[in-house]
Amino acid sequence: MKKNRFLMIAAAAAMLVSCGGGGSMNFGDNEYPVQTVGTQNAASQTTYPAAIKGIQDVEIRPKASGFITRVCVQEGQTVSAGQLLFVIDNETYQAAVRQAQAAVNQAQAAVNTATSQMNTAKLTYDNSQQLHNNKVIGDYELQSSKNTYESAQAQVNQAKAALAQAQAGLASARETLSFCYVKSPASGVVGNLPYKVGALVSASSPQPLTTVSNISTMEVYFSMSEKDLLEMTKASGGANAAIQNLPAVKLMLADGSIYNHEGRVTKVSGVIDQSTGSVSMIAQFPNPERLLKSGGSGSIVIPRNNANAIVIPQSCVMEVQDKHFVYVLQDSIVNYTEIVVEPQNDGRNYVVTSGLKIGDKYVTNGITKLQDKMVIKPITPEQYEKKMKDAEKLGEAQGDASKLKEVFSK
Repeated sequence: MKKNRFLMIAAAAAMLVSCGGGGSMNFGDNEYPVQTVGTQNAASQTTYPAAIKGIQDVEIRPKASGFITRVCVQEGQTVSAGQLLFVIDNETYQAAVRQAQAAVNQAQAAVNTATSQMNTAKLTYDNSQQLHNNKVIGDYELQSSKNTYESAQAQVNQAKAALAQAQAGLASARETLSFCYVKSPASGVVGNLPYKVGALVSASSPQPLTTVSNISTMEVYFSMSEKDLLEMTKASGGANAAIQNLPAVKLMLADGSIYNHEGRVTKVSGVIDQSTGSVSMIAQFPNPERLLKSGGSGSIVIPRNNANAIVIPQSCVMEVQDKHFVYVLQDSIVNYTEIVVEPQNDGRNYVVTSGLKIGDKYVTNGITKLQDKMVIKPITPEQYEKKMKDAEKLGEAQGDASKLKEVFSK
């Protein structure tokens, strides 16, 4: 029995020897995979923090001062233009309307009286003219009758002016009374209602009564850097052309999901904010499901497609203090080379904007073992993959042999 166990252990040892002894792979100490730089289509995207607002956000503020007696809507309710929202205590204003109406009635009565007197004076003057023509009365009597008629005319004009003034006062009183009935100037959705029944409000109140937002279409505000805008403007021949040439944009919501409707950039500010060096822009998104709410936040995602981009894996790039480096091969010597990459990436690759050119060769794996000016023996990525697979098989074989030896040693 001991002899058989010994023979089996010897066989396992022979297997270990045939698999490479102590587990060392058949890699050269200076063998590293090297890839040649080429170009390819690169789809990338740029994101910008954004604020979401309705296409029309109207603050509702009272013109009249008083206590709120009725709140006619609820938060989140959809209202139409002209719909009643609030009622403010209006007893004082109704009394003012009644007083103005009385003044109008009094002025109208004065006009009627003056008109009647004028008509009487007109008849007297007409009779005086006939008598004067018949030589019955003289010029003095005719002139006196004429003066009386003209005075009556002046009184009528004065009474009509007083009536017009009273009517204007009545219109003003009615308009002031209408201020107590706060109506929505536009269709939309009611926002917060900070004031309840009994609250004293006025035009100078710190908060509006509410906000009515038209959210059928949403405007998403974001800022683009001056550099990005200049690049777009130069490429398209103008800011308006650049906006028209922009592809449809996406909206990333606060939970990280992508809104299911695409939008278009419609407006760009003509002024650069000196404090931030950015330009304000607006994109519009349809909102048929009312998913977007005014006051929300998210990120604008602008896709970009580069047909001749230099794309390299992130695994072959070293990052040191926000700078990026690769090992470029030249005459079997690697050079520690800084590159510039686009800030936006897919998490796996970088798009290189400078530092590498077509035809350059860079090390793709094992970069942590390299040093600047180090001499290496380049191999292809395919050769590297094959060696890695061989190493994996070797590790599995060694593990099986170790288990076998453990079993027979018992």
